[in-house]
Amino acid sequence: MLDRRIFLQGSGAGLLTTAAFGPGLAFAKAPTDKIFIMIILRGGLDGLSTLVPYADRDYLNQRPRLAIKNPLKLGGYFGLHPELRGLHKLYQDNELVLIPAVSTGYRQRSHFDAQNYLENGAGKPFGSSDGWLNRALAGIEGGGQLGLSVGPQIPLILQGGERVKTWAESDLPELSDGFMASLSKVYAEDPLFARALQDAKLAPDPMLPNMGRRRRNSNLLRNANAAARIMAVKDGPRIAVIDSLGWDTHNNQNNRLSGLLRQIDESVAALRIGMRDYWKDTVIMIVSEFGRTVAENANQGTDHGTGGLCLMAGGAVRGGRVAGDWPGLGKKALHERRDLKAVNSLEAVFKSVLISHMGVNDSHVADHVFPGNKTAPMSGLV
Repeated sequence: MLDRRIFLQGSGAGLLTTAAFGPGLAFAKAPTDKIFIMIILRGGLDGLSTLVPYADRDYLNQRPRLAIKNPLKLGGYFGLHPELRGLHKLYQDNELVLIPAVSTGYRQRSHFDAQNYLENGAGKPFGSSDGWLNRALAGIEGGGQLGLSVGPQIPLILQGGERVKTWAESDLPELSDGFMASLSKVYAEDPLFARALQDAKLAPDPMLPNMGRRRRNSNLLRNANAAARIMAVKDGPRIAVIDSLGWDTHNNQNNRLSGLLRQIDESVAALRIGMRDYWKDTVIMIVSEFGRTVAENANQGTDHGTGGLCLMAGGAVRGGRVAGDWPGLGKKALHERRDLKAVNSLEAVFKSVLISHMGVNDSHVADHVFPGNKTAPMSGLV
């Protein structure tokens, strides 16, 4: 039997709807070919295990058990976690930039407050009922429904006055061969669905490298594949948000992070393949609500921290480097003597992508997207 989920993903529209119950299947002409995909890692990514300051002796002293001993080196100081081989290749191809010691203006350690602060853009937790990325959509000339939420619910960052498309994975049962034969007749005169139906019958799925059609992987990878299929068309959405859960690594961190980071690596690879010719105009940003403590805890994990890590990948990224400032890991350099100090601003990174990549007017960003935030955009990222 044919997996119903595979067919609907292949169609790129089967589970695509419009927030607020608007019409969801027809794309208006997109005013730009620029693509921006944000992946939010909820729970607090440990940046020091992802972008490893392996040459810093304070790193080894603070993490006698958790220090990553065999990173993929980026130079004489930093390296990538060994599960990020695909990202390492992007770095070598100048399509990955990493910004360490980065955060919003939030300096406490509540997941709920930090995530709300990250998404509302108002400069304080629960400072706005809509999201800054939704407000940014209103500043892209030409209009149309350019936003896409990939997952079971629309995150706050995309909620607001601008309607967005939504896609969620179906948990419906498999369809019988007889039903699919009848469906083939119904769609025989519809090129889009006929082609999607035919593609869905093939195995392995070309969007899942080295995986058969029946093999299941992470929600993140499935959502990345769906985002690529929906966006890599002439008149598709241009800004998407994908959530990833489970990044709160208070215990057994090294084992848990290996699997999680492997999912990130596979998902970015899937996006690179799926975006096809649009890859050259694509920026993928990976962020978390905050970082984690510099020192390991007694449970072979880390606790909620401050300075985190932002990763940016894509053909439109000026990569092959670690950007921004680095405060070091000496005790006097730490925030409250426990956290990596956030010396780089996430809002500055967001502004840079919106203005330099997506073409949002800087006055719209200043007045409506991040009202009251005076941080200058970080230059040279795209």
